[in-house]
Amino acid sequence: MFPRNMSERRNPYPFDVFEPKWQQIWDAEKTFKVANPGEAGFDASRPKCYILDMFPYPSGAGLHVGHPEGYTATDIVSRYKRMNGFNVLHPMGWDSFGLPAEQYAIKTGQHPAVTTQGNIDNFRRQLKMLGFSYDWDREIATTDPEYVRWTQWVFLKLYNSYFCKECNKAKPVAELEAKGWSRDEIDAVRLAYVAEVPVNWSPDMGTVLANEEVEEWRSKGHTIERRMLRQWMLRITDYAERLIDELEPLDWPESIKLLQRNWIGKSEGAEVAFKANGHEITVYTTRPDTLFGATYMVLCPEHPLVDEMVTDEAREAVAEYRKACAAKSDLERTDLAKDKSGVFTGAYAVNPVNGKEIPIWIADYVLMGYGTGAIMAVPAHDERDFEFAQKFELPILQVVAPPSDDIPWQGFCGYEGTSVNSDFLTGLSTPEAKKRMIAWLEEKGVGRGKVNYKLRDWLFSRQRYWGEPFPIVWNEEDGRHYPLSESELPLLQPQMEDFKPSGDPRGPLVKATEWIRYSETSHRETNTMPQWAGSCWYYLRYLDPKNACAFVDPEVERYWMGSSEKPGGVDLYVGGTEHAVLHLLYARFWHKVLFDLGLLSTNEPFNKLVNQGLILGEDGQKMSKSRGNVVNPDDIVQQYGADSLRMYEMFMGPLKDVKPWATKGVEGVSRFLARVWRVAFVENQAGEWTLSGKVTACGCPEGSISPVRKEVHKTIRKVTSDIEEMSFNTAISKMMECTNAMTSAEKVCLPDYVNLLMVLNPFAPHITEEIYARLCEAFPQLPKQQLCMQEWPKHKEEYLVEDSLEIVIQINGKLRDKVQVAADAGREDVERAALAQPRIQELLEGLTVRKVIVVPGRLVNIVAN
Repeated sequence: MFPRNMSERRNPYPFDVFEPKWQQIWDAEKTFKVANPGEAGFDASRPKCYILDMFPYPSGAGLHVGHPEGYTATDIVSRYKRMNGFNVLHPMGWDSFGLPAEQYAIKTGQHPAVTTQGNIDNFRRQLKMLGFSYDWDREIATTDPEYVRWTQWVFLKLYNSYFCKECNKAKPVAELEAKGWSRDEIDAVRLAYVAEVPVNWSPDMGTVLANEEVEEWRSKGHTIERRMLRQWMLRITDYAERLIDELEPLDWPESIKLLQRNWIGKSEGAEVAFKANGHEITVYTTRPDTLFGATYMVLCPEHPLVDEMVTDEAREAVAEYRKACAAKSDLERTDLAKDKSGVFTGAYAVNPVNGKEIPIWIADYVLMGYGTGAIMAVPAHDERDFEFAQKFELPILQVVAPPSDDIPWQGFCGYEGTSVNSDFLTGLSTPEAKKRMIAWLEEKGVGRGKVNYKLRDWLFSRQRYWGEPFPIVWNEEDGRHYPLSESELPLLQPQMEDFKPSGDPRGPLVKATEWIRYSETSHRETNTMPQWAGSCWYYLRYLDPKNACAFVDPEVERYWMGSSEKPGGVDLYVGGTEHAVLHLLYARFWHKVLFDLGLLSTNEPFNKLVNQGLILGEDGQKMSKSRGNVVNPDDIVQQYGADSLRMYEMFMGPLKDVKPWATKGVEGVSRFLARVWRVAFVENQAGEWTLSGKVTACGCPEGSISPVRKEVHKTIRKVTSDIEEMSFNTAISKMMECTNAMTSAEKVCLPDYVNLLMVLNPFAPHITEEIYARLCEAFPQLPKQQLCMQEWPKHKEEYLVEDSLEIVIQINGKLRDKVQVAADAGREDVERAALAQPRIQELLEGLTVRKVIVVPGRLVNIVAN
């Protein structure tokens, strides 16, 4: 990738000298520290701007060149906003709990606290090496004891709250206690509760995994199976409606909004009760109009009524099938392309609309996490049901006629048609049939209309050591859970030499017997929280990270997060699409609960969201150690400098696009920065850089409009607009054009050169600050202040007025030549100039000009034959 003699390669400008110097200055002087309301140095007259990166998980591998892309984008905007008079909050921290850290610790024998801290130190070094303008006084890590304290405090707020359906918001359970509700009634509505649920359990890692983690860890050789476990859950489903409706005003990509809506999965339909073996099996369907076409039922393998339905003859086959299903992930089970599997229970249910008995099957394509874990199968109008029915030779009955003969009816119901073979529904349109069926079900007491969501309550337990312990104790006399008092927080993990999982579903903390014992009659919860817990609210702790009395001061929160009259929240949030659903959904949920409880001033956490595209390896593949295509930013900075890396990542293409890395591209950007440097400096024989004399204080009288000045003010206008639009690649292109104009000029006025440095500063802060500092020594009239703290330049319209225009000349619609004319030239003058061009006269020889069409400011078309 690099020349063998890279250590001997001469740098085109001395970035290796001045880049570390400026990083040390920014660190020592706390250049980018921003004050909170009530603190010394706070300027209430300035508007605020909160610019946030999705904080990284500090892995042992450190950063690769794909990581700084989003960080560079937010840094450019942060620097630009400061220069435009904003109080800018631009923080950084670490999502430092997690399963990878624990697995690495288990593998190496080092404590995860030690390895995590080492990783954080390396990440911080790399980010400072790139000159990002973070307020490092606000640095946080989710593993810090004080941070753990407030994460546990937020959990207790959830534990001590319920969702009031009448007022559509969270309220304290103390209100229910005051109304005389029993403990059981209150536990049934808490936002944080305990339930026995099916989970993805890894015996060798000794923990539950989220569905999204299953394939990753299975690919690494870990075993994962389905089993029922007692878990802590968060009642996010209570917020499903608000999580959908309140997306609308946010300035987010429509694709991300759609992903969130689909994940929540709102649908309208009906619940229907089927009687079987003395029990009722409830199903949810979005197409109650197809009930007459239900020819069998399917229970998921985990359904609580399976044992009640299975006959003695089918019991062994059902047990074997359930065991096989336990080894599959939800994604594997619901894969449309997979061959359908199932087993007959031997039992039958009664279809309530016609009294017919239909067989009850068990199949893994039905999940306990969706609907009720049971379905009425209408194979004529559902793809999966159709394939299943064909394989097991079950009846297929058409009950909906499509609106067109071109639309198939078998195994497909993505349309609204007309009911057929459906008794009292026959002849009704689908919308009418739905309403009529729901009314019939409610009248007969065998069903009801219902809005349903795919979203399931959030499984919040992990059986790990490296996570936040729950601030909960269990009373052994009454078997109930109770919260710790706030004064007992933070509750930290015990120091354990043996933190490896033992396979005990209670987690490795069960081995810390002294820590577990809370009192003679109670013990601590041994599950820990998932990594999501710390990342749900980190953006709030940045506001007030040193506050020991509150998770954030209300006045500080109101200032940085805005008012509740608009979406408010973080002004710009940049990160990858891998967090498009879960992190954003979970953070919005926690934020809304805290807002409902009067602890926050805004209903949403992130007003504007931008996703950066992936940077691929030079081979066009995703960067990974296994592929050997990872590019280390340390190597690039050593070879070309931090500014070149920053500029190249922004010059590769639009921020949102996926782009392949090319080290030669960094070299090209480095040459551009060298041209900026050489406008002002030349290198003497001793290898020292001295002023070239090209930049002069009085080479261009005030008010005069030189070609360079025109180009500079075009550049100011273009870069300003492009930063606002986050179109960084086109901004850089314009700065390159401006630099070329200066390189070609005999003299460059000092104000023009400084203006170029100003607009380049957010992109390449080191070189621009160094050039400006050296200019200050030669030109005492310049303000002795870093560029990044000066006012952003404004273009002057009078400098953008063109004296002449380039006009295209066509003959019979085909481009033949161009001509320069005065900007205020009339039609006759433009026509005369076009016809006078030697090339045009040559082409018109022997032809008769029939007509000349002049489009002012653009072109002349000569019609001739």
